[in-house]
Amino acid sequence: MKALCSALDLPGSTYYRMRASVRIPKAKRVSPRALAPDERQAALDAMHSERFVDLSPQEIYASLLDEGIYICSVRTFYRILASEDEVRERRDHARHPVHRKPELVADGPNQVWSWDITRLATYTKWSWLYLYVILDIFSRYAVGWMLADRENAGLAKRLISESVMREGIGPEMLTLHSDRGAPMTALTTAQLLARLQVTPSYNRPRVSNDNPYSESHFRTVKDHPLFPKRFSGPDEAHEFCKSFFSWYNH
Repeated sequence: MKALCSALDLPGSTYYRMRASVRIPKAKRVSPRALAPDERQAALDAMHSERFVDLSPQEIYASLLDEGIYICSVRTFYRILASEDEVRERRDHARHPVHRKPELVADGPNQVWSWDITRLATYTKWSWLYLYVILDIFSRYAVGWMLADRENAGLAKRLISESVMREGIGPEMLTLHSDRGAPMTALTTAQLLARLQVTPSYNRPRVSNDNPYSESHFRTVKDHPLFPKRFSGPDEAHEFCKSFFSWYNH
């Protein structure tokens, strides 16, 4: 090895690294106790037969053994079924559906809106103000905002309907994206979107970053130099939001 590396002017470490990167697949070793193809097919045919098609491998094994017939073990019966994708969990487990990641594309204004609600702190302990914002993801224009003292589907319904009317949104023209908060998934909101023929879109369950436009916008609001950490009341918060959204949009 040293003579070879010396002749090629190659460091030994480079040679070993190159050799380690080349993986030669090894032939899979077949157990000498494995069933032959015809024996495996015989076991599969037995389980597919009309007599045994509704029985478990344990019952099939016991029935054949009572008749003096041995094909294979119970575990091998199960292994053969698994290889054919014919065995499954029989207990009634909850199976969560696979939620597709939302992928929304807008190549013009008023095609996809994103909306969310954030809390604004006040000087009163346990008292919050709630800022509702609807954002056009193409231009990042805030098409609608509202300040309220609570999260409520009825208030969200009013904001959405007023924004749709003001922007002149036609049927099946708009997709409205949001997370899965209570006002977003409420029946009131769903009925409004169905009546306006607006397509709803939601985050995946328990995924916090599927609504990045609204989350980023709220960060912009709270990082503004004039944003106070706490508001004295609704009037001060409304004056700030009015000034902020005028500056932000224009």
